[in-house]
Amino acid sequence: MAVQPIRLFGDPVLRKPASAVLDFDKELRKLVADLTDTMLEAPGAGLAAPQIGVSLRVFTWYVDGQVGHLINPDLTLSEETQDGGEGCLSLPDITFDCRRALSVVARGFDMHGEPVTIEGSELLARAIQHETDHLDGILFIDRLDEAARKAAMKEIRESEWFGLEKPTVKVSPHATNGFGF
Repeated sequence: MAVQPIRLFGDPVLRKPASAVLDFDKELRKLVADLTDTMLEAPGAGLAAPQIGVSLRVFTWYVDGQVGHLINPDLTLSEETQDGGEGCLSLPDITFDCRRALSVVARGFDMHGEPVTIEGSELLARAIQHETDHLDGILFIDRLDEAARKAAMKEIRESEWFGLEKPTVKVSPHATNGFGF
C-alpha cells in the first residue's frame, strides 16, 4: 500500500477522540495496510489512525516480531503496573518513563469485522495502551507527572521539528466516518 506522513505534536487531529469504525470494507483494509506500512517504515512499535490524519478507532502494532491491528478497541487493564521508557512517532526523539498497566486484555475487531481478543503484557501492553490513548486524543506526555511533563514540553520546544511549520489539514485518502466522507 502506501507510507503516509505522520502528524506531529501540535496537529489538532492528535487531540480529538476518533470515531468508531462502522464499515469494514475495502477502504478500511487499505487504511490498515497504510498504517502498517507507515509504522514499519518509521520504524515504530505502533501507530494509530489519527497519527496519519484519519480520525477512526484503528491502530497497528509491531512488538516482538509480531504485526497486528485492532479496530474499536475496548481495554481491560491489570492492577499491576510497569514503568518504562515510552516515545511516540508524533513526538520524534522524545522519550520519558511512563507508568502503564503491566498487562492488558484488548477486545475489538479485525479489518474484516471479526471479533478478536488480544492479551499482552509488558511491551505489547504498553503499545496497546499507548495507541488506544491516541484514539481518545491522549498523548503519552499527558500521563507523566508534572515535573516530567514540564521536562518533556521543554524538549519538545527545543526539538528541531517543533514549530517549523504550522499544522496543516490535508485531505486524507481514507474515509473518516462510516458514510464514506
